[in-house]
Amino acid sequence: MSKLTLSTIDKFRKEVAKESNVKTLQAAASSSALVDITFVPTNAAKLNGAFEVEVDVNGITAQRMSGRCWLFAALNILREKAAKNLNVKEFEISENYLSFYDKLEKSNTMLSMAIDNAELDEEARMTEYIREGFGDGGYFDEAADLVEKYGIVPKSVFPETYQSENTAQMNDKLLRILKMDVSRLRDLANEKGKKEAEKEKEKMLLDIYRMLVICFGEPPKTFTYAWKEKEGKNGKQKFNEVRDITPIEFRDKYAGGNVLKDYITITNHPTKALQMNLYYKFHYIGCMADKDILNLNLEIEDLEELCVKMLKGGTPVWFACDSGAFGSRKNGIWDQDSFDFSGILGGVNFEEEKGDLIVAHAGLADHAMVLTGVAFDENGKPARWKIENSWGKDAGKDGFFVCSEKYFEKYVFEAVIDKKYLTKEQKALLKKKPVEIPAWSADWV
Repeated sequence: MSKLTLSTIDKFRKEVAKESNVKTLQAAASSSALVDITFVPTNAAKLNGAFEVEVDVNGITAQRMSGRCWLFAALNILREKAAKNLNVKEFEISENYLSFYDKLEKSNTMLSMAIDNAELDEEARMTEYIREGFGDGGYFDEAADLVEKYGIVPKSVFPETYQSENTAQMNDKLLRILKMDVSRLRDLANEKGKKEAEKEKEKMLLDIYRMLVICFGEPPKTFTYAWKEKEGKNGKQKFNEVRDITPIEFRDKYAGGNVLKDYITITNHPTKALQMNLYYKFHYIGCMADKDILNLNLEIEDLEELCVKMLKGGTPVWFACDSGAFGSRKNGIWDQDSFDFSGILGGVNFEEEKGDLIVAHAGLADHAMVLTGVAFDENGKPARWKIENSWGKDAGKDGFFVCSEKYFEKYVFEAVIDKKYLTKEQKALLKKKPVEIPAWSADWV
């Protein structure tokens, strides 16, 4: 390993001193955010306009200071069906209700994996992976599994708390406890056997459950919900109330059951390690202990075609992208041509092939949202996409964003599609045994 020498740094100093524009660029960068001083409004304006295909939605949600975008986006799809059946203008499903169980399920999986892999060395990759723990993030399949097992409740029945909206400190304390529990369970499993470790795990989960009740509140087993329908032709609003209904019953009666289970995640990971038209699975620390994540890897053109089919069918589309690439929260836009980062930062190249970005860990799906519209070019191909975000109404344009087709092709990595929209050939791929990949490599293959 070669060290960085002072003579090398002196060489850098002399080279940069020759570049007359560096001081001007430094002056600009010293007083404003890079995303603001690189914004090119004339290019961004090209993405303005209506959308040929557009799905109406029931209001903008806000995940606040939490990483629950994947859950918000999934429930934003389900709430559209519930709002229609309830006959209301606006409706929101309690994200806090499922966040509670998400944390509890992840804790159980982390501790279970510690027991199952207790015989592995501390230096083993799986051991390291377990000790890394989990955060707020997740995949669409997790949301579908949570809705399947626990049902849904209206947000008014189980609202957010400060801790559910500001999760950093709670997550830190939760993982501190869990990581120590992992060590204890590994030792116990190796000394007295895995059955004894399982008994101890239940005691540990009681502590976690108690912490979650304190931070999130205790989720209801049954509840009462009252609402008024939209105004009828006579201008009146019909009053409705259901009493002592369970979350499962509410899901089945007003959301048409767990329709999320009818969906499949379509990825676009064009890397050498992961072939196209390949069905794969992985079990990671955020899954339920008895569940896996299932994905079908397709070309970006196929993914886009399926998204268009969904939108034309009147259903919004859950998708995940690299939100840190060429985007502005203030302007509500994602588009490479609308930001000149290369120009302000001395000509550094930020544009690489999608597969290379994935392999280099320089591009990943870090945010999930919902597609609600698409506009086409003169050839009938997608030109720009309308996005429902979960950053509140103050972000973007009243909570909505737009991304260019150029951005979509490179920085959208997955979308979730109702299986009924898949082609005959794509459905056939789902009948094959999925290829299993290590959980820690799922985002980087």
